[in-house]
Amino acid sequence: MLGLLRCVALESTAQLKALSASPWRRCLSKAIDHSRVPVLRDEDLEESFVRGSGPGGQAVAKTNNKVVLTHKPTGIVVQCHTTRSLFENRREARKMLIGKLDQLYNGDQSVEAQLQRIEAKKQTETARRKQKLQAKKKAWKEREFGDESDKSS
Repeated sequence: MLGLLRCVALESTAQLKALSASPWRRCLSKAIDHSRVPVLRDEDLEESFVRGSGPGGQAVAKTNNKVVLTHKPTGIVVQCHTTRSLFENRREARKMLIGKLDQLYNGDQSVEAQLQRIEAKKQTETARRKQKLQAKKKAWKEREFGDESDKSS
């Protein structure tokens, strides 16, 4: 179960969801260091279920499906009420807590920081390729149409 939590926590980040193509996922999973991701222990957690609020009417107001998860050693509190399902909210709250603990303990080496660095590299590479293509287009236009404008003048 602990391995599953690690895997799910990595898929919850926004950057990984944006990269839905399977070759990119395989590439990213090899580039990211998963060894430092903290492991949640049940004795370190205090879990409570409270009534949610917001849209949904009676289905939301009468059920205790909002999860409040507290990590006792650090005092980090995570609340999750994204769905009407208690089990999905528990899973999502644990993912969020693992992400926060990873950021707290590992800082620049956290999975989120690694994903941001990979995304920044990707964006700079895309910008470099775009500039290179624009330079080629400009050179081609000067070569093709630059001579014609000189002849007509």
